[in-house]
Amino acid sequence: TAYTKAGCEVVSSADVIWDSADIIMKVRMPDADETAMLSSGQTLISFLWPAQNPDLLERLTEKGVTALAMDSIPRISRAQKMDALSSMANIAGYRAVVEAAQHFGRFFTGQITAAGKVPPAKVLVIGAGVAGLAAIGAAKSMGAIVRAFDTRPEVKEQVESMDAEFLMLDFEDEDGSGDGGYAKVMSDEFIKAEMELFAEQAQDVDIIITTALIPGKPAPRLITAEMVGSMKDG
Repeated sequence: TAYTKAGCEVVSSADVIWDSADIIMKVRMPDADETAMLSSGQTLISFLWPAQNPDLLERLTEKGVTALAMDSIPRISRAQKMDALSSMANIAGYRAVVEAAQHFGRFFTGQITAAGKVPPAKVLVIGAGVAGLAAIGAAKSMGAIVRAFDTRPEVKEQVESMDAEFLMLDFEDEDGSGDGGYAKVMSDEFIKAEMELFAEQAQDVDIIITTALIPGKPAPRLITAEMVGSMKDG
């Protein structure tokens, strides 16, 4: 195989890796069984989401494991080639549109046929970071009408450069930009206003894709069951 030609040893099971390797690299964070197989002195390089998973960090500390969280690499120029978070976000945004297209009942692009006219799909993307912009690009390339929302006003130009509509709230005194270009937690008044906007949009659009993320915190839940219930069939 390509691995053996490159000088790698292919083992019979993952258990061998956990038992014998000094450095272990994986994409998803280890589950409970995998964590139990780690031993003191080993180094784990993985997505860990440390702020959201304190119990995992405690277990790794008790085991004497050195852990490097790929999702915590700072967004600076010299670390750009190691920015696995942006790479995975780009894939996730694109994949979200592909999955939506698979389940949607018609083409994204509008059509005029002998049987009548079919309007293009309307897509709302919440969050215009790496994943959101990837979703916008994919949906636009399929012919959909795309709208996007983000708490950071500076991304408006990026959204509009992709021929999508940027939805804004009238909160001039509140900027959603946090450290490193990420979004930050907004005021209760802002959150109330954006939820009202999403409720209004849910009744009009065909597809909603949420990509909003605040570093060190669980992803905000922006779409309620009531909003889903108000959406059109299909």
